Amino acid sequence: MPAGYPNDIVLPAPHPSIIEATFAQTSIAKAAWLARLQLEYAKTPRGTQLRRKLHAGPLTVQKALFPEGPDVCHTLILHPPGGIAGSDELAIDITLDAGAQTLITMPGATKWYRTDSAPASQRLQIDIAAGATLEWLPPETIVFDRAAVRMDTSIDLAAGGQYIGWEILCLGRTAAGETYDAGDIRQSTQISIAGELRWSERCRLDGGSRLLASAAGLGGAPVSAIMLAAGKPVTPEVVAQCRSVMLDSGARAGVTALPDILVARYIGHSSEQAKNYFIELWRVLRPHFSGRAAVTPRIWTT
Repeated sequence: MPAGYPNDIVLPAPHPSIIEATFAQTSIAKAAWLARLQLEYAKTPRGTQLRRKLHAGPLTVQKALFPEGPDVCHTLILHPPGGIAGSDELAIDITLDAGAQTLITMPGATKWYRTDSAPASQRLQIDIAAGATLEWLPPETIVFDRAAVRMDTSIDLAAGGQYIGWEILCLGRTAAGETYDAGDIRQSTQISIAGELRWSERCRLDGGSRLLASAAGLGGAPVSAIMLAAGKPVTPEVVAQCRSVMLDSGARAGVTALPDILVARYIGHSSEQAKNYFIELWRVLRPHFSGRAAVTPRIWTT
């Protein structure tokens, strides 16, 4: 392990209601980062609290903030290496107890570096209890040319739990003129509500494949993104408001309302445009899902 990430050390908690610790490490591959983060949020008389935080390797919470008051905990997840390389393994487990309300984001884009070794992986498991709401609002994910990526997301909602989240995928470092000519991406997302699988999507993208340029695929656009809002039905009025959000020319977007799930997609040439589009949708959806007006995380304006 590198300096700053000791093994088997229990850190003093800042408050008796919060448990913070590192996991014991039994085996670490020398050439790869193995990182794990477990977060548990609870509704308390003092509002939503990050009651439990356990971590191993370079993945932790940078800060918990309360810009909306004590009821909603804004949390910044930090991955100090700044990128994910071949053979790296990241695992994030998030649990919201009944009534907790949490917004999670990160200070910068996630980068998947090129590799000549085994694929890198990220697993995200989210469990949301009745009356709890999680907003998972990360910056964009940039996949470098020749990167091998495995991303798996599983969201389990109890009846009455709610989730809003997005994923913005940028193929290649477009600002440097890089395209995604080699490598492969395997991505899966599942949402269950009250124990019933309600959404399952799998994506396979190979660098340089015809799908990237095909009109039936990405149509030459390097940025594709999806936003999911799950846990309650969305009224026709809210759907109409979402569909009225405008985009600049050159991008494609759409909004679909399914039973208890709303899906929005973006395909275009700008991760910033995709994020701004989703933020506008979030401003519409958040009052419907949590009864609160959207409050922009501070990190987005720094």
